[in-house]
Amino acid sequence: MRYVVKLGGAGLENPLLFEGCMKAIAELVRDGNQVAVVHGGGVQLTNTLKALGKKSEFVDGLRVTDAETRDTALMVLAGRVNKKLVAALGALGQPAVGLSGGDGLIFRARKKRMAHDLGFVGEIAASDTRWLDAIWQLSGVPVLCSLALGFDGEYYNINADEMASACAIACRADALVFLTDVPGVKGAGGEVLRWLSIDQIAEMAKHAIITGGMLPKLGACREALLNGVKRVRILPADAAGVLPDLCSARVAQGTEVMVA
Repeated sequence: MRYVVKLGGAGLENPLLFEGCMKAIAELVRDGNQVAVVHGGGVQLTNTLKALGKKSEFVDGLRVTDAETRDTALMVLAGRVNKKLVAALGALGQPAVGLSGGDGLIFRARKKRMAHDLGFVGEIAASDTRWLDAIWQLSGVPVLCSLALGFDGEYYNINADEMASACAIACRADALVFLTDVPGVKGAGGEVLRWLSIDQIAEMAKHAIITGGMLPKLGACREALLNGVKRVRILPADAAGVLPDLCSARVAQGTEVMVA
């Protein structure tokens, strides 16, 4: 099977959670699956910007990205964070290749048009997965940071959830899994929803049951499901150990997002 796993938040920051996520991904590959990892790094980027004296601003869960922020994102996401994942998988005996969307022109971006100008924030406009296929043929793991090259020659910051969804669609993944800081999508009463239909998302957003970073995440889930990805699950990073069983056993953790 082909998996796209999106990793961010505490899964990158907390050493124990990070180790558990890396082991689960390596086990998925040992079981004969093809796995691509798409990672964020928002906390690391925010901390670096703060150290540089620059304040971070967000609109509907998306980072406002001027040229300086974009260049810092290249340094942090395509550099330190990306190579940390490659090294961790390598330490487990699993070869990995770190990439941005611009490498091999795997993903091309266009500027995201919104009511509020977000600067160098983009969305995926085109893809070419031949480089991912080549890495998989050599039993490797492509590790993609959430940056892509625009047709104008500029790099654009892509929301990592949206990048993961675009990757899953492009490579016709069987499953897309978001490893997150939260136990799943919560309902109006604060309970974790084990099953969520994409038809419920707009109503939940309207009543502010889902807000902030969960908005682009669920939008990415919806996009993936409507474009051929068979299964989409939001899973807490501390439950990453169930990843190898996700498509072969009943898993109670997290939220399964469905078409209906």
